[in-house]
Amino acid sequence: MNSRMDRAYRLLYAVIFPFFQLFHPVRAIGREHIPEGAAIICPNHTTASDPFFAVFAFQRKYPLRAMAKIEIMRVPIIGWLLGRAGVFGVDRSTADVNAVKKSMRFLKGGDKLMMFPEGTRVGEGENVNAKAGAAMLSTRLNVPIIPVYIPAKKRWFRPTTVVIGQPYQPQVAGKRGTPEEYHAIAEDLMERIRHLEGQA
Repeated sequence: MNSRMDRAYRLLYAVIFPFFQLFHPVRAIGREHIPEGAAIICPNHTTASDPFFAVFAFQRKYPLRAMAKIEIMRVPIIGWLLGRAGVFGVDRSTADVNAVKKSMRFLKGGDKLMMFPEGTRVGEGENVNAKAGAAMLSTRLNVPIIPVYIPAKKRWFRPTTVVIGQPYQPQVAGKRGTPEEYHAIAEDLMERIRHLEGQA
C-alpha cells in the first residue's frame, strides 16, 4: 500500500466528510464483511454522488482506489487532487490497457479497488450489460469481489443506507476466463448487488 497516497486520501476524506455527512448522512450495513487486503469493491451506480457513499461506507480505515472517467481527471486541480488520493482515469471509448495495468498494480499491492460494474450511471428502470473488468481482474489475480448496494434515492439530511455484501471469489475453468465466463460472472455480480437491496 502507498502510505503517501493514503495520507492524501485521508486528508481529502477529513475535508469532505463533515460536509457530506451533514447533507447526506451515510449508514452502512455489513462492514464486518470487509476483509483485510486486496478486494474489488463493486457498487451499483445511479448518481454522481455514489463514489462518496461508497467511500464513506467503508470509512477511513479502508481507503478505496478508484477508476474515474478520464474527463474528470483532466479537470485542473481536482484531477490532480484525486490522482494523489488514488483515483485514476479510464478512457471508456477504448480498451484502456493503461487503466487495467494500474488496477492490477493496486490490487497486487494489497489495495481495495472500487469499480462500478455497469460502467456508467444507470437510471431506475434502465438495463445495461455489466462490464467484465471486475470479473477479469478477480479471476486473474485471485482477488475477492465485494458487491455493494447504494439506493438510487437519497434524501437530503436523512441517512442513506449502503449495504456491503459478503466477499466471494468467482472461478473460471482455465487459467484465463473466456468472454462468456466473464459475462456470466458480471451478470451474477449484478444479481448479488440487486439482492442486497432488501437489506437497505
